[in-house]
Amino acid sequence: MEKYILAIDAGTTSSRSIVFDKKGNCRSTAQKEFTQIFPQPGWVEHDANEIWETQINTINEVLVKSKLTANQLAAIGITNQRETTVVWERSSGKPIYNAIVWQDRRTASYCDELKLAGNRETIQQKTGLIIDAYFSATKLNWILENVPDARRKAENGELAFGTIDSWLIWKLSNGKIHATDVSNASRTMLFNIHTCQWDQDLLQLFNIPFSILPEVKASSFIFGDANLQDTKVPIAGIAGDQQAALFGQMCVQPGMVKNTYGTGCFMLMNTGTVAMNSKNNLLTTIAWKINDKTEYALEGSVFIAGAVIQWLRDGLKMISTSSEVEILAQQVSDSEGVYIVPSFTGLGAPHWNQQARGSIFGLTRGSSNSHIAKAALESIAYQTFDVLKAMEADAGINIAELRVDGGATINEQLMQFQSDILNTKVVRPKITETTALGAAYLAGLTIGFWNSINEIQQQWQIEKVFSATMDLEKRTKKIKEWQRAVNASIAWADEK
Repeated sequence: MEKYILAIDAGTTSSRSIVFDKKGNCRSTAQKEFTQIFPQPGWVEHDANEIWETQINTINEVLVKSKLTANQLAAIGITNQRETTVVWERSSGKPIYNAIVWQDRRTASYCDELKLAGNRETIQQKTGLIIDAYFSATKLNWILENVPDARRKAENGELAFGTIDSWLIWKLSNGKIHATDVSNASRTMLFNIHTCQWDQDLLQLFNIPFSILPEVKASSFIFGDANLQDTKVPIAGIAGDQQAALFGQMCVQPGMVKNTYGTGCFMLMNTGTVAMNSKNNLLTTIAWKINDKTEYALEGSVFIAGAVIQWLRDGLKMISTSSEVEILAQQVSDSEGVYIVPSFTGLGAPHWNQQARGSIFGLTRGSSNSHIAKAALESIAYQTFDVLKAMEADAGINIAELRVDGGATINEQLMQFQSDILNTKVVRPKITETTALGAAYLAGLTIGFWNSINEIQQQWQIEKVFSATMDLEKRTKKIKEWQRAVNASIAWADEK
């Protein structure tokens, strides 16, 4: 009987399940969106139960679509939106509050207090992270401080904390497994990336009881069994979505770089077994741990990428589907001086300004929907440029090739503009489901479904290469104007 790997891709806006065969081909996929909750400006939440319900529904749907039963699954790999924080009761399995999403900014002032108290260097040395509301520690602290009786229950060992991977493992195993992997743990701001342990000093700083934390395992590891259709299927691979994409893109050698275009944009460079300290406001993060070998990455995070297109659709009602943005943007040959800085939830790398807000510059009476659509698309490429230049400065190398994945990579106009602005080759693989594929590969390696990384590398194939055609003068002018727009957006925030 032919076996398959099920990849669970728990994203920021939807739950997805994908079945992969031995050749790394996608047999079938299922997807369900879930509710985005905005209780007040800067706050973003999800209903953890809805995440679970949509996820299990897509698992059942993808098996039906694939004409498979659970006993034909060799293993399950999980990849997930990182940093998003869930706290639930161990006895009932009920969340005590909505999941606080990575985009949420409610703890920004707490982060400012931590910086003023002189914690910046210690936290960066231990975790590789910059103090920011983006990460899990301040979200977890907020829940314990603000949800009635949460602190007492936590101190009594009655509560469990996890990122979305831990929540799904708990549900899939009927509450038997409370675990995470090193890549997700490294995004909490509570984990020492050098010792690969929860850090007692950080737990004390954030006032987090050790008993609430999940057990940390390697990324390619048998965590235990999921119960699907009365069948036990091993959960054998877990990685945060960006690390999974790095692995799915087979960026397994130091210096290789990928960029994922999703709700946000996330660029990672493999730095091998070296945890490289960034001097340019990038993050040092654990890429994965396989066979007792921990590998690291440099990461630049752009908070708003595909989300700016969703804003054109849902906020401005300028388009009715996200795919229409390309048609609208193609109606003009240039943005004609219009620049959008989509810092709706602050600016990520390399600026790290929590207070910055979205701005549009350069509007004239001649500006149209098409100019705004083009500027929105281009803002994704400009933010990626800022991160890539910081990465080149940290690594001391010129990046010759950028491997790309994620939903927005189907947009030919964006990919060409990305290559033009970077003056670098942009390489799109045949299989763009690299996040889910990375989770599948990690799971398959654990159980011998694939024998080695070398075997998997043979499966990676190029679909299209985009090469720069923009002349130097035009590129230089556009980058300079983008940087003016970013500085103006930051100045607006600073003037409060």
